[in-house]
Amino acid sequence: MTRAPYHHGNLREALVEAGVEVVRDGGPEALSLRELARRVGVSHAAAYRHFADREALVDAVAERAMHALLAVVHDRLAQVDEVDPVIRARRRLVQIGVGYVDFALTEPGLFRLLFTAYPEPPEGKDPDGEDPYSMLNAALDELVAVGYLDPRDRPGADVTCWSAVHGFSVLNVEGPLRGMAEPDRDAALTGLLLGIDRGLGRRGEWPALSR
Repeated sequence: MTRAPYHHGNLREALVEAGVEVVRDGGPEALSLRELARRVGVSHAAAYRHFADREALVDAVAERAMHALLAVVHDRLAQVDEVDPVIRARRRLVQIGVGYVDFALTEPGLFRLLFTAYPEPPEGKDPDGEDPYSMLNAALDELVAVGYLDPRDRPGADVTCWSAVHGFSVLNVEGPLRGMAEPDRDAALTGLLLGIDRGLGRRGEWPALSR
């Protein structure tokens, strides 16, 4: 039986969109070209004309997931309207962490694809050359520039911050904290982020910062 011609326009785009939905529904393990071809309504061979193998497909879906993560973080950063440069820099770092965790909790499948199932996050594919790690480093450099973070404490601060926030995310997405009530999770996240803030600052020089 002859298949009807494909009418969706851009098949590659349709396959990537289907891939995002598959990962949302079933996690990274469910991602396969055969399943995407079935969802879109084309032959398996047609899907392979756009993606040579599963790895190429994962790259494309991971790129889409990275854009989604960056959008969430940018939305959080846009909420920072402080005029004081020190408070502004501190709040920006907090909001990067909040955005990262928000994405992990609302898009657990895409989060797992990016940071557990996908060994190396895509680099250089965002139009602005951004990724969560570069945004974190920029925020830490800003803290140094405004005098909150001592330059001597800057080396390694990026790993400390990312490890804490990423670990919190993983524990809530697929670890023992995944059943935590939302108010308790918010309180725990606030404590974590404010602990990071206090740990980075010059002791005793700055007022407390609330989320």
